[in-house]
Amino acid sequence: MVAPGPRSSWHYRRREFASAILLPFLLPHVDVSSAAETYNESIIRSGVRNVLTKGKAAGVLRLVFHDAGTFDVSDKSGGMNGSIIYEVDRPENTGLNRSIKILGKAKAGIDDIQKVSWADLIAVAGAEAVALCGGPEIPVRLGRLDSSTADPAGKLPGETLDAAALKTLFSRKGFSSQEMVVLSGAHTIGGKGFGSPIVFDNTYFKVLLEKKPQTSSSGMEAMVGLRTDWALTEDDECLRWIRMYAEDQAKFFDDFRDAYIKLVDSGATWRTA
Repeated sequence: MVAPGPRSSWHYRRREFASAILLPFLLPHVDVSSAAETYNESIIRSGVRNVLTKGKAAGVLRLVFHDAGTFDVSDKSGGMNGSIIYEVDRPENTGLNRSIKILGKAKAGIDDIQKVSWADLIAVAGAEAVALCGGPEIPVRLGRLDSSTADPAGKLPGETLDAAALKTLFSRKGFSSQEMVVLSGAHTIGGKGFGSPIVFDNTYFKVLLEKKPQTSSSGMEAMVGLRTDWALTEDDECLRWIRMYAEDQAKFFDDFRDAYIKLVDSGATWRTA
C-alpha cells in the first residue's frame, strides 16, 4: 500500500470540504442559487426528521389539530395558518410551546435553504409524526401563508362536550361525523392510555369498544382518554364508525389520510406562483 502523500491528503480535505457544503443541517443538497424558485417538500420533511422522535410525535400532531381546529366555515376564519405560535398561552394549548420549540429548530435549518411558513411546517410535521409511529404516509400540499395574528379564541372542542355537541362543532368546521371519529383516532398515540403511546394503529377504537372509563370515588374519570373520546361511543352513528375502524386498520389509515389532508387545508391561504 502506498503511504498517503500530499496529493491524496489534498483530495481528502477537498472531499471533506465538499461534504460540509452539500449537507447543511443534514438536509438534502439543493442548488442554493435556485432555492428562491424551488419549494421542495423533501427538504421540509428531512428537516423535521432531524428533530422529531416517536416520543415527541404526539405533541407535534396535537399542534396540527390546535392550529387547524380554529377553522369556522361560516366566516372562513381560523384554520391552518400558523397562528398557533401566538396562542400558546391559552389554557387549551398548554404544553404546545415545547412542540413549537422543536419545530423552530427544524425551521431555522430549512429557512437557510428555502423559506418555509409555520403553517406548511406544522402540516408536514404532523404527517411525519404519523408515519414515524407506523401510521399511513400522508402527502401534504405546500404553499400556505402564515397569519400575523392569533385566531379567535373558543373555537376548539371542550373536553366535556357530549356527542351531539361535538358533531355540531365539527360540522361548523366542515367535517362529517365520520371524519370527526377518524380524526379522533389520533389519540392512539400520546399519553392517553390507548395502547402504546408511540404506535399509530387502530387500538384507540378497540379500547373504546372494550372498556368504559373508570371513575374514582369522587366521580372523576380515570386518565384513559378524555370525556369526548368516550362520548363518541354513546352516539349510534359514531359507534358504527368506531366498530368499523376497530375491525379494519387499513380502512382507518385510508380514511385518516383523507381527513388529515382536509384538516391541514382547512382555512389555508395559499401563496401565488
